Amino acid sequence: MGRADPTGPDGPLVLHANLVSGLAVDPEEREVLRAWAEQAPREAWLLRPGDVLVSPVPVGEEFLRYVCGLTGVPRDAVAVVVPPGDGTADPYPHVVGAVGGRPFRAVLPTALDGAAIGLARALGVPVAPYASPAEAEAALDVTGLLNTKAGFRSAALALGMRLPDGLVRRRAEVPDAVRELLASYGRVVVKPDRSAGGHGMVFLPRATSTTGTTSAGDPWAGGELPPVGGPEGLWVVEERVDVARSVSVQMETGPGGTRALFSGEMRTAEGAFTGYLSPLPAPAADAGAVLEAWGHALGGFLAARGYAGPFGLDAMVTPGGEVLAGESNVRRTATTTPHAMVTRLTDRSGTGAPVWATGTARTPAACSFGEAVDRLRGARLAYDPARGEGVVLYAGPPPDGRTWRYAVIAGDHAGVAHHERRLRASWAGTG
Repeated sequence: MGRADPTGPDGPLVLHANLVSGLAVDPEEREVLRAWAEQAPREAWLLRPGDVLVSPVPVGEEFLRYVCGLTGVPRDAVAVVVPPGDGTADPYPHVVGAVGGRPFRAVLPTALDGAAIGLARALGVPVAPYASPAEAEAALDVTGLLNTKAGFRSAALALGMRLPDGLVRRRAEVPDAVRELLASYGRVVVKPDRSAGGHGMVFLPRATSTTGTTSAGDPWAGGELPPVGGPEGLWVVEERVDVARSVSVQMETGPGGTRALFSGEMRTAEGAFTGYLSPLPAPAADAGAVLEAWGHALGGFLAARGYAGPFGLDAMVTPGGEVLAGESNVRRTATTTPHAMVTRLTDRSGTGAPVWATGTARTPAACSFGEAVDRLRGARLAYDPARGEGVVLYAGPPPDGRTWRYAVIAGDHAGVAHHERRLRASWAGTG
């Protein structure tokens, strides 16, 4: 299975931040992929001496020095390579130019795809945690299948998970499926087969009258699908359940078995991921146990088909406490690197098992990364290694200079909530 913490001191890695990948989103969704690529600098938190980060977007020097300062890695001991273009260019010649023939242990990609395997082959190293590029290539089929909504539904039902009632249909068949499920449940959600973070989801009916039907009289009125997947692309039409909590467990699997890494509550808005709180608060403990049991079953399914490495399983908890599986993400997810960062920082401070959360907060006006850090320090909110708590700007400067991705680290859930309130008040000018 490879090391549990892929950032451990087992030899230098090429960290391939291949967020511009068709694994999670239809490859034609270029604007979405480019927006996701802006998060690639967060992978700098995995860097150890000798490592090289291959990023689809530049990693600001201020941010890189900030990361190195908190992790204790000398800035000149790591390198960043940004291939030209939109993130789809072959990174190999640029990596070679940056590393000068130095040996590497492996390529560690964000997602297992053909580009990551091609880079590993060109460098003559395996893809972590596989023994060879050929072993990684053998896992591509199941990786692709379980990163789709339809593939997950099929596997989850076979493994005994509970799911919302749903149908898998081609684009032209979606309106009839919507009408069928609306007749039974009153509300549905329509999901593109290959999507992540809530992208492309359609919630119906959009607007209802006092009779419970759409104002246009047809429950499909106004329900045109986004241009994803083409006419033959699959869509999942599901009963839309009332959700009290959205939860997830992050696991690791391989020939040696499956184990849970961490769990948490997802923060969402209209199905879109906006942040995370880990570990699960006490009221969600029972849901976490169910989700972990399902995760072990899914990990066995993946391992039996050659997959090794991290994966996430998401679920919904109804107001009555029923747990319903949602989707799987067979890759390093938006929570994997923040978790690795938090573990690394608190291990270094010696404070141990923290509670942490991620989210976004806006500064009153656009500012540089250094200015944003100064704001945190001025408000006495910046992460303090001596106490092992505080706010970290974990993803670098945002394109608008205002909407900052942060992580809060504290000793308990109340401490996280306290820091988040202070952060928002301070940056809004009321604290």
